[in-house]
Amino acid sequence: MPQIQKILVANRGEIALRIMRTAREMNIRTVAVFSEADRTSPHVRYADEAVCIGPAPSSESYLNTEKILKVCRDLNVDAIHPGYGFLSENAAFAQKVAEAGLIFIGPSAASIEVMGSKIAAKQAASQYNIPMVPGTVSAIQDRMEAKIIASSIGYPILIKASAGGGGKGMRIVASEDEFDEQMDRAVSEALSSFGDGSVFIEKYITSPKHIEIQILGDHHGNIVYLFERECSIQRRHQKVVEEAPSISITPEIRHEMGRCAVDVARSCGYYGAGTVEFIMDEERNFYFLEMNTRLQVEHPVTELITGIDLVKQMILVAEGNPLPFVQEDLTFKGHAIEIRVYAEDATNNFLPDIGTLHTYTKPDGNGVRVDDGFEQGMEIPIYYDPMIAKLITYGEDRETAIQKMIRAIDEYQISGVATTLPFCRFAMQHEAFVNGSFDTNFVSNYFRPDMLSTNSDEETASLAAVISAYILNLNAAGKPVQNEGENTYVPKWRSRRFAGS
Repeated sequence: MPQIQKILVANRGEIALRIMRTAREMNIRTVAVFSEADRTSPHVRYADEAVCIGPAPSSESYLNTEKILKVCRDLNVDAIHPGYGFLSENAAFAQKVAEAGLIFIGPSAASIEVMGSKIAAKQAASQYNIPMVPGTVSAIQDRMEAKIIASSIGYPILIKASAGGGGKGMRIVASEDEFDEQMDRAVSEALSSFGDGSVFIEKYITSPKHIEIQILGDHHGNIVYLFERECSIQRRHQKVVEEAPSISITPEIRHEMGRCAVDVARSCGYYGAGTVEFIMDEERNFYFLEMNTRLQVEHPVTELITGIDLVKQMILVAEGNPLPFVQEDLTFKGHAIEIRVYAEDATNNFLPDIGTLHTYTKPDGNGVRVDDGFEQGMEIPIYYDPMIAKLITYGEDRETAIQKMIRAIDEYQISGVATTLPFCRFAMQHEAFVNGSFDTNFVSNYFRPDMLSTNSDEETASLAAVISAYILNLNAAGKPVQNEGENTYVPKWRSRRFAGS
C-alpha cells in the first residue's frame, strides 16, 4: 500500500483532535468534517481542511456515508480514520470506503461484521480454547427451550442483544417468573436501538470484574497484546473509570488472557487496533465477552504504560507496514488511570446536563493528560454523547496515579453544567477502589447521591463565606460585582485553602 498523504477523520471532538495530532506528527494532512452544531469546535480549526456535512443530528451528518465519501473525492483524501462511535464499527461503511478506493484505518469489513454480532463472535472464538460464559450459542428461537437452558445454567441469567452495546438490549432475569417480561423488553429495546431483535442468554455473574485486552495486528498475520485495562467502575453498563494495569490479576492470568485475546483476533483475521473484553468472577475465572473492532475511549492508559502511540500504529498498519515489535519486546511500566468527564449529574442518576461551559480550566502538571474537544464558552450539544473530556494521570505506581488524579480533579474547574468530576473524586478515595475489591456493581454497592451533595454543601458553605467577605470588601470600595452563575464544581482544595487560617 502507498504511504498515506491525507486523512479524513470521520468523527468529532476529542477523538478527532487526538487522531489529527498524531497525523501531524507523521506529516500527514488532515480533513475535519463537522455538523452545524460543531462549527466552532477545536477539531475544526486544528485540521488542515474542514467541511460542514450537515445539520446537528448525527443521522444527517456524522452518520452520512455518502457525504463523507464525497468530501474525500473532492479533497483528494486517501484514507479515513473513524475514531470510535458513529461509523467506526459499521461494516457497510468500511466496505464502501474500500470500494471507493480509500484506505480504512481499521479492520476489514468482514472482521467488523463477525465481531459486531455477539453470537457470531462467540462462534468464531469457539474455534480456539477460549473460556465462554455458559449460555446459548445462537439466537433464541424457542422460548421454552431457552427457559430449559436458563434453568440448567441457573438463575440469575442475562438476556443480551446480539447486536447490542452500551447496555442496550440487556436484561437481568432473577427467576423464571420474570423470563417472558424481560425477554419482551430486551427484544423491543434491541429492535429500536439496533434494528435487530436477536437476543441470547448467558449466566449472569453477580460480582464481575470487567477486564479488557488491547491488541494490535497487521496485514502479515502478526498479532500482539498490549496488556490489560481494568474497566469495572461503570454506570448503566458504561465505563466511567479505567486503569492499566489491573490490580486484580496475576502475571499468569495476564498472560493467559493475552493469549486468548490474540486468538479471538486471529479467529476473524483481524488487523489494526482492537480490544477483547472479558468478565472475571470472584474466583478469577475469566470469560470472553466481546470484541470491539476499533480504538477504545480508554486507549490513553495503555499508551502511557507502554509508550506506544496506538493511533500511529493504526496508520502504519493501514499503510501495509508490519508491526515493529513482537510480543517478547513488549513491557509496561508504571500505572495510569483515566476518568471520563461527562456532562452528567451524578446526584440525579447520572442524567445528562446540557448547558454552556461558563468556566473551563484544565488541570496541568507532571503526569497529567487531558484529551478534550471543548473550550470555555462552548455549549454542550444535546445531539451527541455528553463526554466533555478524558482526564488521565500516570505515576510510577498505582497509589501515585490515584493521588495525581485527585489533585487533577481538584484543579479541573468547570461551571455551567454538572459533571462526573465529584463522583470520580469520590471513587478515587473509596476504600473498595483503593484496595481493588470493587467490581461492576461499584455504583449500586457504594454510591448514594447524598454522598456528593453533603460534600458539596460543606464546600459551598466554606466558599460562600469567603465570597461574601470578598463582596463586602468590593462594595465598600464601590466596585461592581458579577455573579458567575450556577452549577459550579467547587474543588476541595479551594475550600480547604479558603477555610484555612
